[in-house]
Amino acid sequence: MLFPTPALTAADTHVLAEVDRMREQLRHELQAKPGKWAGGLRKFLTADSIAASNSIEGFKVSTIDVEDLIAGERDVEVSEGDKAETLAYKQMMTYIQTLHNTDDFAYSKGFLNALHWMLQGHRHTERRPAGQWRPGPVYVTDARDPSIAAYTAPDAEHVPALTEELVDWLNTDDGTHPLVRAAMAHLHLVSIHPWADGNGRMSRSLQTLMIAREGVLAPEFSSIEAWLGRPGNTWEYYQVLGRRGSTYRPDQDVSEWIRFSLTAYHQQAQTVHARWVRSGTVWAMLEEYVAGIRLDERVISALHDVAMSGRVRRTRYEQSEGLSLQQAQRDLRDLVALRVLEPVGKTRARFYTAGPAYPAPALEVAGTPTTLENPY
Repeated sequence: MLFPTPALTAADTHVLAEVDRMREQLRHELQAKPGKWAGGLRKFLTADSIAASNSIEGFKVSTIDVEDLIAGERDVEVSEGDKAETLAYKQMMTYIQTLHNTDDFAYSKGFLNALHWMLQGHRHTERRPAGQWRPGPVYVTDARDPSIAAYTAPDAEHVPALTEELVDWLNTDDGTHPLVRAAMAHLHLVSIHPWADGNGRMSRSLQTLMIAREGVLAPEFSSIEAWLGRPGNTWEYYQVLGRRGSTYRPDQDVSEWIRFSLTAYHQQAQTVHARWVRSGTVWAMLEEYVAGIRLDERVISALHDVAMSGRVRRTRYEQSEGLSLQQAQRDLRDLVALRVLEPVGKTRARFYTAGPAYPAPALEVAGTPTTLENPY
């Protein structure tokens, strides 16, 4: 038995309509003004989702470090364990992003286990198998006392039947709004907890996939994983899940989870749109600045990375502009000579930050924080 999808209140319906409006607005803006910065924003949002979702599980890699790892940088100062988790999640997320418009797509137990192998295959052991249902019990321990089980998942013998029911539900359109269905899918999977490890990230990824399959926006603009990874939101995430009880009780009202999820959708849509606007404004300012100092306009992407993410590496700049190693090195040397950029570190680990001649107004716009509205 799965949780029944609760009826939406008038307030829920209003919030959902606002989320739909914001996402549709962003879709039109992306289509109307597909600026070069849009590609960088997509990469940032993907990295931010990976960093945030991993951070919930205790793997601490900053968004900018995830961006560098995705770009193929080897000399990023993170532990080998955190690097492995990041690259595994990136592999799974890349696959999920390709499925948004697949015509003959269908959910299955094999598909879910294959996703889990992408995420956890590097940690596969007989006791904690990847890509297979767990062989025994699994617990979510209390953050305040690991000797206490905050949640005990259903017995392992019930997992095959529960996941089969979930797959049937995933493949049946019951007319519920796709964002609500995606939130319910997250709750179903994390409550069944079918694997020995990785259940939280799998549940959040399933939600991202279902939003992507809706087709309104590319998945990197739709995921709420970054929102869930903010410390205060992570705490509330665990609290809302915890109030479902310490054991699997699907015969209950989960309206609180829907309200929490709609708040996440709304505030993440606000966040993404604000970054899109800031990103475009900064790009325009840098276009004017680069024209004034008579450098090739391609260096704007390097300067934009510095403003929006805090630094740029040669590899990322080289890839974003399709340059040779020598061209990228020469451009960065020119920017350093003009004191626009400042090198940090040596040889392959070197990155570049804003120098004393970097245009301060662009940094000010990039660093302006966003005020989020509580939709309720």
